[in-house]
Amino acid sequence: MKTQMSEQLMTIDALQQAYRSGKLNAQIFLKEKLQAAKNDLNNVWLATISESQLQEMLTRLSTKSMDELPLYGVPFAIKDNIDLSLLPTTAGCAAYAYQPSQSAQVVQLLMQAGAIPLGKTNLDQFATGLVGVRSPWGAVKNSFNPEYISGGSSSGSAVAVAKGQVSFALGTDTAGSGRVPAALNNIVGLKATKGLLSCTGVVPACKSLDCVTLFANTVDELNQLLDISAQLDKSDCYSRANSLENSASYYQAENSLSGLKIGMPASTQLEFFTDRSAQALFEKNIDLLKQAGAQIIPINFQPFLEAAKLLYEGPWVAERYAGIEDFFDKETKQCLPVIETIIGGAEKYSAVDTFKAIYRLQAYKIECDAILAQVDCILTPTAGTTYTIKQVEAEPIKLNSNLGYYTNFMNLLDYAAIALPAGFLDTGLSFGITLFGPAFSDRLLLSAGAQLQQLAGLTLGATGQALPVVNKPASTVSSAAADQIDIAVCGAHLSGFPLNKQLIDRGGRLVKACKTSNNYRLYALAGGPPYRPGLIREMALGKGVAIDVEVWRLPAHSLGSFLAGIAQPLGLGKVQLEDDTWVTSFICEGYAIADAQDISQFGGWSAYIKSQ
Repeated sequence: MKTQMSEQLMTIDALQQAYRSGKLNAQIFLKEKLQAAKNDLNNVWLATISESQLQEMLTRLSTKSMDELPLYGVPFAIKDNIDLSLLPTTAGCAAYAYQPSQSAQVVQLLMQAGAIPLGKTNLDQFATGLVGVRSPWGAVKNSFNPEYISGGSSSGSAVAVAKGQVSFALGTDTAGSGRVPAALNNIVGLKATKGLLSCTGVVPACKSLDCVTLFANTVDELNQLLDISAQLDKSDCYSRANSLENSASYYQAENSLSGLKIGMPASTQLEFFTDRSAQALFEKNIDLLKQAGAQIIPINFQPFLEAAKLLYEGPWVAERYAGIEDFFDKETKQCLPVIETIIGGAEKYSAVDTFKAIYRLQAYKIECDAILAQVDCILTPTAGTTYTIKQVEAEPIKLNSNLGYYTNFMNLLDYAAIALPAGFLDTGLSFGITLFGPAFSDRLLLSAGAQLQQLAGLTLGATGQALPVVNKPASTVSSAAADQIDIAVCGAHLSGFPLNKQLIDRGGRLVKACKTSNNYRLYALAGGPPYRPGLIREMALGKGVAIDVEVWRLPAHSLGSFLAGIAQPLGLGKVQLEDDTWVTSFICEGYAIADAQDISQFGGWSAYIKSQ
């Protein structure tokens, strides 16, 4: 049979559809993908599985149905500091290599879901670097231009996805390694909340900071992969259980940006390292967010930058030494000179230095958390610019540091982040942006990222293939998940009003601002503060008007406490919106309007308050 690889879209959904329709035969297709990996010219792979190992997995796969396995026959790559029992783990150093007796937990979970690992990918040695050139096997070449860096340390994994060799890949991230390679290769990367993905079976860089990361072509895929791989691991002392509000049901790929408050560093704190093309692309993406209804709010980024300095200019370098202490002491010269210099720098830090740094970090975290609490998430470039391989080899420390300007603080401060494609520089290379938020904000970030990726409409990786279009529902408001509920508010719970905090504190998200159908009247009720309106449905034809409302989405489990806090004469009922849909909303008992002022002519509470 002739090759099945030509022009095949490598997204998970596309592969599943091709398998179901019979367009692709999983066994033939995966054998062709394995051979293509072996023939790679970008220095992506350190080792690939054998044909016999693949056949064993395919035989097991043939006993299962696609309905049983959400990742049935989906090829993926594994960064070579993550254990796969079929191959040795090197962490980018041949002398360090060992044969694991079992695969890392995250690898096991993905394989149990039907995914097929093709092999282990190249990386910056011991996951130390953001450049992708610090490997004894040679630099991983950028997927668009082989003279440029691919980003690191998860370089091979990112390029494997960008070149269409696999559908997704695993990386790690201590200082930005799951984000910078995504940006430089036009793919998406998720550095989930620290501890959501188990690090059992991962060679530590900084064990207290390390995260396993996900690379894919689309944000939808990241959401699916996170759902499969984010499982509590009792054998990993840093593993954390996910929260209900961060579960897959809270992922919403449409209309997630409207009303979202996005912080952005002050213009004087943005750094593009003289790359005007990168700056222009960043500004273009800000415009996209605004057009989608997001609010862009300037923030003070300096505390984040100060925290970032602690990673390489503080005693966390000693944690890198702790991870490979025995090997480093005995085999120092087996490390690349730049790695020897970085890890060897651990000797100058004392226990006293460590405690002082911990105190400084805690002070920064309090300050940064307070800034982050003012917004839903923060937007930055993923990397301010990029470099050629020769440039990085000439200035390995300085240029690597430049690439970490927006990334190094993330795990120190316990934040989640998603890296998104954001256009192409004048050089033809890709540029990326990052959205980050507090721990367990992964689904909020994924939701916002999914809509932004659709708005940008960029091609997938370096394949030139079009981004699959998400089919939006006819209604302008997407339906809430089973464990969520939409509530329309028309008064003191509106954005910027005194009781809006009751929605936010319960995990509420603004879905949209709109109007009721023209069947209502609004009254300013007696009493206060807080001053409140009453919304009454007017049954007489032609007597009602459309009233401004906001639709907020709440976790269903928080509805009881919210309802208990509503004082008479108000309650919750159903209200008809301008698009003829009905939504749970504040309503008012009829008796209360006897001594209330009819303010319907203002069209809403906000306009009435401004008039006063």
